[in-house]
Amino acid sequence: MIKELIVVEGKNDAHAVRQALGEVDVIWTEGFGLTKKKLEYIAEMATRQGVIVLTDPDTVGEQIRNRIRTYVPQAKHTYLTRKVATKQGDIGVENAAPHDIRQAFAHIQQEQGTSSENFTMEDLFTAGIVGSKQASNYRLALGRKLGIGDTNAKQCLHRLNRFGISRELFFQAMEEVRDGERS
Repeated sequence: MIKELIVVEGKNDAHAVRQALGEVDVIWTEGFGLTKKKLEYIAEMATRQGVIVLTDPDTVGEQIRNRIRTYVPQAKHTYLTRKVATKQGDIGVENAAPHDIRQAFAHIQQEQGTSSENFTMEDLFTAGIVGSKQASNYRLALGRKLGIGDTNAKQCLHRLNRFGISRELFFQAMEEVRDGERS
């Protein structure tokens, strides 16, 4: 059972998370309506019980996530892919199946105190997730395997370093991604 406070964007997202995870503690930001008072509450809860952020896999969701990250750097993060969170052109946590939400919570990421530089753009190029025909597909598959969400090349590099993903885990996941392509 998840003990942390789960932060989502809206009421329907909260309902979807509870459907998937049961009786968990959820608060919603009301999108950009995230007030300083609510941020202070989230920060207090991060100290008391921990916080996990799950926002929509879109630009607005990332902006809200970044605002929380700035105010509550100890918050944990989990991500849904655009594919599982999209229904009839609408992107949102509320569109994800309970199984996909549970899967996202199996890959909770904790930011490291300082962003390590385990990876460079050259590493991503060598791995084929930048500059190859399959780069975008590889990044999507890698994002699912590592629980870092859908990314472009720059975001991928940033998240790998920010979440302290080890080189060993990265290369193991990349091998699985390539093996999945061959099967």
